[in-house]
Amino acid sequence: MSLNNTPSADRTHIGIFGRRNAGKSSVINAITGQNLAIVSDVKGTTTDPVLKAMELLPLGPVVMIDTPGLDDDGELGALRIQKAYQVLNKTDIAVLVIDGSVGMTKEDERILARIKEKEIPYVIVMNKADIVSASAPTPDTEANAAIASIPQDRIIRVSTVTNENIYELKELIARQAPKEDESKRIVGDLLNPLDLAVLVVPIDSAAPKGRLILPQQQTIRDILEAGAIPVVARESELPQALASLNRQPKLVITDSQAFEKVSKDTPEEIPLTSFSILFARYKGNLKTVVHGARALDSLKDGDTILISEGCTHHRQCEDIGTVKLPNWVRKHTGKDLNFAFTSGTEFPLDLSPYQLIIHCGGCTLNEREMKYRLKCAEDAGVPMTNYGIAIAHMHGILERSIAPFISDVR
Repeated sequence: MSLNNTPSADRTHIGIFGRRNAGKSSVINAITGQNLAIVSDVKGTTTDPVLKAMELLPLGPVVMIDTPGLDDDGELGALRIQKAYQVLNKTDIAVLVIDGSVGMTKEDERILARIKEKEIPYVIVMNKADIVSASAPTPDTEANAAIASIPQDRIIRVSTVTNENIYELKELIARQAPKEDESKRIVGDLLNPLDLAVLVVPIDSAAPKGRLILPQQQTIRDILEAGAIPVVARESELPQALASLNRQPKLVITDSQAFEKVSKDTPEEIPLTSFSILFARYKGNLKTVVHGARALDSLKDGDTILISEGCTHHRQCEDIGTVKLPNWVRKHTGKDLNFAFTSGTEFPLDLSPYQLIIHCGGCTLNEREMKYRLKCAEDAGVPMTNYGIAIAHMHGILERSIAPFISDVR
């Protein structure tokens, strides 16, 4: 896969934090060599987190996140600061930009404490080195003490005006990158070279015109990398596709909403699973979401279910999240239930109103953010499952669909 085509969820997310006019946007522009962020002397130019996927050498494919100032004021300012803190939930490497002419402030200390609490690798950038001598004391002795308490190999002085230490900053950021687990596969570890894997892809009103959705693309790529052979068919042509093969496929993988029909059309001796189940396994949360699906059976009248999607898209008349899932849940439980919906970066801080969370497969969310959402649910004592596993459970085929990974859910 080329770097330009690397999905956002698989890119290292670099969050840039700091007070207004500390130079966050200037630092982003300097390390990327592009005018990605608006630079202005007016405080509060960045009012919402801004994400940009790009390549950053020597690190590779990344998502740069420019955040609002940590010292923003007023009611709107408080909301912007909250958004900046929420960015930590998806941040793989945090870059805290400090105005070198001011030193470390209480706002800087507060977010650094949160960064450490979340165990996020970080770099402290002392900006404006062109106007502050490296040997000069920081303006405030308390700020000086705060800087002295930070490991010196995490601190670098830079100037975005003269480009002093910008190259060294990029190298320092790259050294903080989490080590990639090369053994993690979506499905390739279940296949041998030349094995057949059948992928069932519905083409309905909700399917994106002219392309496959991201989980389907990524799964096909992983099958090809294993040297196996992907066979793609719609659910309506699955029986003919299976009959045309000269040998039995190693695995059938279906889109969740076609689970019931695909299960009927796939002989019992052929292992069957879904894209949602594969991605729950890939992101390390299969056991949690399997147990969460079983909570569907204990719902009561008046309970509220949160249905949450990691991406944002145009809702259509047969949308799986807002239409099909609620209908399936009502039919399965026979209860009078309430439903709430979120998408994209929206995920409630307070989960107490909900008795169950049904989340999408999270293909657009990086591993850190998905784990954050799962941990929020765990801390709140709210069961959480995903679309595919909930659908499999409601259609009575969960045990069959997790059979290839039974050791992962015990």
